[in-house]
Amino acid sequence: MSGFDTVIEGILLGGVYALFALGLSLIFGIMRLVNLAHGDLILLAAYLVFSATTVLGLPIAVASLLVVMTMFVLGFVLQRLVLERVLGDDILPPLLVTFGLSIVLAPGLSVGLAPLATLVAAVAAVALLQLIFYRSPLGRTFRATADNPTMVQLMGVDERNVYAIAVGLSLAVSVIAAIVFGIRASFDPSIGPARLLYAFEAVIIGGLGSLWGTLAGGIVLGIAQAVGARLNPEWQILAGHLTFLAVLMVRPRGLFPSRRS
Repeated sequence: MSGFDTVIEGILLGGVYALFALGLSLIFGIMRLVNLAHGDLILLAAYLVFSATTVLGLPIAVASLLVVMTMFVLGFVLQRLVLERVLGDDILPPLLVTFGLSIVLAPGLSVGLAPLATLVAAVAAVALLQLIFYRSPLGRTFRATADNPTMVQLMGVDERNVYAIAVGLSLAVSVIAAIVFGIRASFDPSIGPARLLYAFEAVIIGGLGSLWGTLAGGIVLGIAQAVGARLNPEWQILAGHLTFLAVLMVRPRGLFPSRRS
């Protein structure tokens, strides 16, 4: 494999990581919440799509739409019934709750063109969220709530509903990651934490709160892993981690941080 092929492979792999990271970046940008169950929720979505297509016999498009709606409702309910109770200045309670959710989900979850389609899906998902954030009333509400929740409440907006919609949207986006992940590789209940780690690294590399930065972070991570695998197959994951640490040391806020982060 030539050096150019390695870079292309890394960019395409970066599309996968960007999709993993997009929902995580969305929640952090609005709620300043790190969802440690994010990887397991992606796996849940993957199993739901797989079950809908194999057990129910639904076409992939219909199954995907159904799971998107299901995950949005799950995210909305999760925020209103669980996460809302632990949000505050202390970051530890949300971390503990999402970590517990990850532990609960893991035991309860007992498949040439595809990589290119993955990258296209990642770019399309980022572009769509960017439009929602900066070209819609809902996006203005998201940004206002992230900047000043108290002021938003004084204007008659219920921040709890805003947060619930944000979590629902995050989980709906995770279905895209679940679909492309299921196409590229097999999955089992134990790999959720690894998906979370890649998502977290992509968010940090790209810059907290930046959606296009998340895409860039996923691509940087993908290229690093592809180059590491070319040098030595055992170095693939290590190369990604070392790149993450290098970016963290040089630019602690990431390559393209949001101005609000």
